Amino acid sequence: MHGGSRRGSHPRAKGKVNGREAGPRAAQTGPLPDSDRLARLLEPVVHAMDMDLEGVRVSAAGRRRVLRVFVDADGGVSLDDIALASREMSIKLDSSAEMGDQPYTLEVSSPGVDRPLTQPRHWRRAAGRLVVAPLRAEANGQNDGNGAGSAEGRITGWSEHGVILERDGVTREYQYAELGPGRVQVEFGHFDDSPDDADTGDADSGDDDFGEED
Repeated sequence: MHGGSRRGSHPRAKGKVNGREAGPRAAQTGPLPDSDRLARLLEPVVHAMDMDLEGVRVSAAGRRRVLRVFVDADGGVSLDDIALASREMSIKLDSSAEMGDQPYTLEVSSPGVDRPLTQPRHWRRAAGRLVVAPLRAEANGQNDGNGAGSAEGRITGWSEHGVILERDGVTREYQYAELGPGRVQVEFGHFDDSPDDADTGDADSGDDDFGEED
């Protein structure tokens, strides 16, 4: 069983981790680069650093673009990890034409606590957390006592096929196919046992718009 998520133990990178201007002059912003193409370009770079690419967003900011890349790993990512990933991705982007000739800023960060749990690794990294997830239509007929159409509890176990949730002393195993996107619940006054959680650096709760793509 993997330990609880250490998302709060590493400060979240904010702002320009590695701002890159593609040219000295800001041209009129044209069509935005394709996020899927950028993800395919950057994913091997991220995997080579033992991280996972969790999302790519491109947005317009005046006459320049902002490329936001979200990365994560078991145990979380540190500011050093973010800086390394930013440097390696910059090198890859410089050697490609995906971002075009217009100025842009590259921002690399880890996903926030509000990131939806959609992959087995997301559930694994949220071990020990209180979560809630909608039951898919084919599973809605099952009444688990947590309210119609939803599953809620603390993650006490997981596998590649499903997750175990505990609530009020009762445990139940769900297959991932039964669950829609899960959400970690904010628990005021609840702290993990990890000593790293005492770190009071510039931790951030995450972007509310994580997972959305332009």
